Amino acid sequence: MTAPPQSPPECAVPLVEVEITEELDLARLSEVAVVLDRVLALHPREVIVDMAECRHVDAAAIALLLDVHRRMARRRATLTVRNPNPRIHRILETARLGETVPIVHTPRPARRPVASEPPPDAPARGRARVASQP
Repeated sequence: MTAPPQSPPECAVPLVEVEITEELDLARLSEVAVVLDRVLALHPREVIVDMAECRHVDAAAIALLLDVHRRMARRRATLTVRNPNPRIHRILETARLGETVPIVHTPRPARRPVASEPPPDAPARGRARVASQP
């Protein structure tokens, strides 16, 4: 007897943004992978990886982004790469990441002051910042 196919879990948060502020390469991959695993555990509808401050990516980083994309696609969720600098954008396009994962260029959102408590009807939102430890 086969079990009926499971539907994807309900999205717990609509959007999580992750800022990459250092190199995204093999040396930092495990740290970033842990953050992304925690983000995916929230079952977001959309994850935006902001790469505006990222200075370098390598093949391992591109493989990680593709893995996150695949995991999200299984749940009908979306991964987007935002604001890579021109050199990193060329690397991502050469690797053909843009054929699978949307790469967008948008003005960076203004930092909002942290409110003590959001209104009760406000949607849940998340943000993670990945930076190396001194």
